[in-house]
Amino acid sequence: MSVVVPAIAAGSSLACIRSLGRRGIPVIAAGESGDSPAFDSKYVSEKVRVPAPTADISGYRDGLLSLAERDDVETIVPLREPECYVLSKYRDSFAEHIATPWPDFETMEFAHDRNRLFQRAREVGIPAPETRLLSDWDDWKGETVVKSRYTVLVRDNRTMYPGVKFVSGEPDTNRLTREMGHEPIVQECIPDGSEYGFFALFDHGDPVVTFQHRRIRSYTYSGGASVFRESVSHPKLHEQGLRLLSALDWHGPAMVEFRRDPRDGQFKLLEVNPRFWGSLQLAVHAGIDFPSRYYQLATGVTNPDSGYETGVGSHILRGELVYLVSLLRDDYDHVERPSIPGETLKVFASLLAEPNFDYVSVDDPKPFTRDIVNLVDGMAPAEFGPVKRAVSALVGK
Repeated sequence: MSVVVPAIAAGSSLACIRSLGRRGIPVIAAGESGDSPAFDSKYVSEKVRVPAPTADISGYRDGLLSLAERDDVETIVPLREPECYVLSKYRDSFAEHIATPWPDFETMEFAHDRNRLFQRAREVGIPAPETRLLSDWDDWKGETVVKSRYTVLVRDNRTMYPGVKFVSGEPDTNRLTREMGHEPIVQECIPDGSEYGFFALFDHGDPVVTFQHRRIRSYTYSGGASVFRESVSHPKLHEQGLRLLSALDWHGPAMVEFRRDPRDGQFKLLEVNPRFWGSLQLAVHAGIDFPSRYYQLATGVTNPDSGYETGVGSHILRGELVYLVSLLRDDYDHVERPSIPGETLKVFASLLAEPNFDYVSVDDPKPFTRDIVNLVDGMAPAEFGPVKRAVSALVGK
């Protein structure tokens, strides 16, 4: 039986394809862009184009449903918010044809609504930054963070990501509401501390397997998606992650993000993502094959959690380069720029100490070369056309 994996730019797509393919499970890669590195994996059994959910969420739903209706498809893997929205909202329609190891729409909406999520977290004793709706926030003395209330907005048959804004002093609240397209939330700004992830696969409120990592570097020195992280194990982080997901009666994969507050050492909740995460390959390197466990859950198998190796790191090579460029190019008011020589040395030292990668694979090299071509196409200006053509020719684009 095949598994449908969204062919997106995130490393989670490639991690799922490789893990399932290496176990002999046929993979149908479904995506809107032919440039996705996932499409170039040798472990893809079939490639299918579907509408982009950012432009046509109904068409995207219909594309996934048409795949689910096939007799050879076992399940679909959720990798980003549009899949979460479509798969949960139309869960009954998908359940007529395939296994549905993901949350129902009520739980998904709760996780997507940051205001309700943080209220629930406080109720079950999970430390979190002070969080209120914009209209209820009245203390603008310190730095604050204005976020979309919802992880993803669905408007006019398309999905949108309103983003995050750092605020110093009282802002124009009417303008912020217009820019966000709804009333956002406001949070206190936690001082720069280490960010951690608690990752899990749940079976109707019961944990099947869990994992933790610490983010070391991101695409920019201000933050964002991680480009280098390492596996860790903190009993308190484990306890808080389990308590929150159990309180939500969770089913399927989830990522719970925390930041360790340097003022009191507590792990404070940032958000819950109801899907597999971009750094999924790290868990595989450390000994937990989440894609395989997801397939087992879909087929009714829940083997015991056998643990994982701590201190394992994994890199996105392209991301490490983008991070170094960020040190030279970007300027953020809320974060002090690290030492460029010092950070460059750290990058190269970690590459030597932990030679594990999200995209690089000796037995499946094409996704990495596609990723490099996409980087060159996206960053090099038009006057570097000859260089771009040379790189494309070198990697066989």
